[in-house]
Amino acid sequence: MPKNVTIKKKISPFNKVIKVPGDKSLSIRWALLASQALGKSRAYNLLRSEDVLTTLKGLKKLGVKITINKNFCEIYGVGINGFKYKKNLTINAGNSGTFGRLILALLIKSPYKIKLTGDKSLSRRDFLRVINPLKEFGANFYPQNKSKLPFYIQGTHFVRPIKYFENKGSAQIKSCIMLASLNAPGTTKINAKKSRNHTEILYKYLKLPISVTNKKKIDLIKINGEKKIYPFNYNIPSDISSSAFFIVLTLLSKKSYLVIKNVNINSSRIGCVSILNKMGANIILKNQKIYKGEKIADIHIKSRNSFKPINCPTKYNTSAIDEFLVIFLVAAKAKGISYFKDLGELNQKESPRLKLGSKILNMIGIKTKVTENSIKIYGNPNLELKKTLEIKNYLKDHRVMALSTIAALTLGGKWKIHNSDSINTSFPSFFKILKKDLGAIIN
Repeated sequence: MPKNVTIKKKISPFNKVIKVPGDKSLSIRWALLASQALGKSRAYNLLRSEDVLTTLKGLKKLGVKITINKNFCEIYGVGINGFKYKKNLTINAGNSGTFGRLILALLIKSPYKIKLTGDKSLSRRDFLRVINPLKEFGANFYPQNKSKLPFYIQGTHFVRPIKYFENKGSAQIKSCIMLASLNAPGTTKINAKKSRNHTEILYKYLKLPISVTNKKKIDLIKINGEKKIYPFNYNIPSDISSSAFFIVLTLLSKKSYLVIKNVNINSSRIGCVSILNKMGANIILKNQKIYKGEKIADIHIKSRNSFKPINCPTKYNTSAIDEFLVIFLVAAKAKGISYFKDLGELNQKESPRLKLGSKILNMIGIKTKVTENSIKIYGNPNLELKKTLEIKNYLKDHRVMALSTIAALTLGGKWKIHNSDSINTSFPSFFKILKKDLGAIIN
């Protein structure tokens, strides 16, 4: 796929069954935990995106043997604190905030300084949110008081368990602390604002000594460290965040029906489904089952002719944080004013997504009122585009790019979207599914 794409025609009606690639969060977490196991682990349906491949490359630099073939990936784990540390080692996290933040947790016993770098987008993002708890474990960072990449981490021989209050609702912060606790003797305790719980589920599946007490707004997590991890095989379910683009594509298209197979519908991830159904969608989850602690299902979606505005309950924020951009697109077609608040975390992603989402809505003729952590969207049910639009200068954020593509295929007009290769960060088969499976005309 070229770096720029042109879309001149709406997508035609479709009635299809598709499968999207493996869940990115689970793919990265599987790789990190498999590296800490003693022995060979295998993953099927591993997402082959740039973020995941960056993770594998980083682990290889730390002495982990990894093989990839057409059907699966194998990691020969080195055990907890089994990395081979070298002097003057640099690990490039690319665009991956998940890998960049979580790998730091596994380096807290490094005897040498290790340099962590990233691309231009990742280098703008705040790492203080994981640096602070890792310092409490005993890790050291250089230069001191620097919160953005590049910087150095050096570990300690005396890792200590900590007590930490995670108040941002960030699964990356929580998971970073949980991974660091593997090297800490004794009990690490986390009071965590609710967020994605894939790491907790994997710990339970691996029979690591973890307890989770669910309160109304927080989870109380306790982990006993320095326990052996046994190798494990994993068939990674499909990604709900990737599926969300096709859910909204179907909702906004004419006379269309779509089934997305075997999707991870973990309750901490499907806020987008709850929000869209409150807005008048009729998204149905069928064939539900539990796989190694994760809930998976087939998602059935049908076109809708009208949508209701929403004053979005903040209880869905953390479970829909990566899907709000396409939810905003549905709000643009709703009859009335939609309001989304307490979304400052959106601006801690690959780009200031709240600001850029508002800008794109304005470009398509939708009035918005945006603050640092909220947005009002004045919907127009009759929204149809005939003008020419060009989307560029969005920091190569893969979700902004995908939002623009879905808008082009459902609203009309002539679109030129720059840096379309940014989708390779999370969803390299995005355009292939659109063109080959769903018949979209994209040049």
